[in-house]
Amino acid sequence: MKTALILSGGGARGIAHVGVAQALSEHGIVPDVISATSSGAFVGAMLGYGYQPKDILKIIRETSFYPYLRLGFGASGLLQLQRMEAVLCKFIPENSFESLKIPLVVTATDIVAGEEVYFRSGDLAKPVLASCCIPGLFSPMHYEGRDLVDGGVLNNLPVEPVINEAEYLIGSHCNPFNLDKPLKRTTEVVYRSLILAMHTKTRARFAKCHLLIEPPELSRFSIFDFRKADQLFEVGYKFANELLRSRS
Repeated sequence: MKTALILSGGGARGIAHVGVAQALSEHGIVPDVISATSSGAFVGAMLGYGYQPKDILKIIRETSFYPYLRLGFGASGLLQLQRMEAVLCKFIPENSFESLKIPLVVTATDIVAGEEVYFRSGDLAKPVLASCCIPGLFSPMHYEGRDLVDGGVLNNLPVEPVINEAEYLIGSHCNPFNLDKPLKRTTEVVYRSLILAMHTKTRARFAKCHLLIEPPELSRFSIFDFRKADQLFEVGYKFANELLRSRS
């Protein structure tokens, strides 16, 4: 039976996916295909290439992402992500979907055409980064004749690209609809608004998953809490591990 792992976006909260992957691995579950968007796409690429979850956590912990986020004032976003391509290529030097051991589908949004775009072959870094371009925070990425932004704008749990490729769908969603943490930044308010606008469609996609992993404790974290990588990993790991144990 083929298994698909679907990873949502969520900024720093996407680190919880790494903990989820650790729990799945310990229970003998290795996905045959991964579908992901935004920060989930970064995690999906690393898992697909063959990095173990604890190695991915170490990479996240030891990599300072901020020097790569070039300010883009005067452009259509505050920051530009292009320089992050060097980070991804450092860890996946072949920079191609074909180099992945587990097939990956990355979802981004064409902000001009207003449609979802799926990538699963060719250049890897640019689609992954395009999928992470939160509108208002990052400039759209121009790639293959399209202006691309965060895939979560239209689909923050991309079940559709793999629904006919696997019999068992595992959804890892790291954007709880109820938040305990106050929103302190304008960019957080913008991102939160996107999540709520997608609420109904995301709920419908939950129903398509045979197993949904959504740790409620993630409501305590911001999309910018990258320095809390260990805590985010642990939240994802503990919740997924307990859920899997209860089902075995």
